[in-house]
Amino acid sequence: MAPALPEATISESAGVRFLHLGSIWVQGAMRIRKPQAVELVYVQRMLASLLWLAPEDVGSGRALQLGLGAGAITRFTHKALRMPTTVVELNPHVVEVARDWFHLPAEVEVVVADAGRWLHERAVPQSVRLLHVDLYDHEAAAPVLDDEAFYADCRRVLDDDGVMSVNLFGRRASFAASAARVAAVFGAGRVWSVQPTREGNTALIATRERALPEAAELNARAAALERRFGAFGLKARAWPRMLRPWAR
Repeated sequence: MAPALPEATISESAGVRFLHLGSIWVQGAMRIRKPQAVELVYVQRMLASLLWLAPEDVGSGRALQLGLGAGAITRFTHKALRMPTTVVELNPHVVEVARDWFHLPAEVEVVVADAGRWLHERAVPQSVRLLHVDLYDHEAAAPVLDDEAFYADCRRVLDDDGVMSVNLFGRRASFAASAARVAAVFGAGRVWSVQPTREGNTALIATRERALPEAAELNARAAALERRFGAFGLKARAWPRMLRPWAR
């Protein structure tokens, strides 16, 4: 018998609503008076994946989110980027709370399923432009899907211009192992990390085909993103100096 899924609960402090899964650990957040803003810094940095897209391509293609949490990225890709968005979430309690308390748009396709199994068995190859992966257990201790087979399925679902962003903990020994698995699948020259947050969350970004633009173009893209999405909390001008190519 599969273990019972933890109950999704909420708390509120200083105008911010937090999602929990049977523990004190924060699994997502939303500023109550600005629900479309991306509240948590690590989630903002996961969206550095946008730097790999030319300005005219931002908002094109399809978005896929593995692990719903409080739905910040899902709201952003659907509302701000206006991308058709699918989210895969194992825990139906999370989906219910996201609908009731975190402004999850009714139009977003939500699949209640094991993300790894769904990706392997049902996802359409090369159908996704932006893939965001945030799959942690209820203790927020380790990613629940983190092997080469899973990352191979992630690469398979990306289109030729596709970008994947994964939430990992950069100050733990497991980060290097996770990054090495991603690099083994995507190629070492297609993997970058974003500077860790104070809490240690690190966005690892990998592309199917795209290389990182040269510095001038990268900074221009970052400035364009902040002009367009600064009201959503994206401090994109800082992202280029936070990027590091993966090194063994």
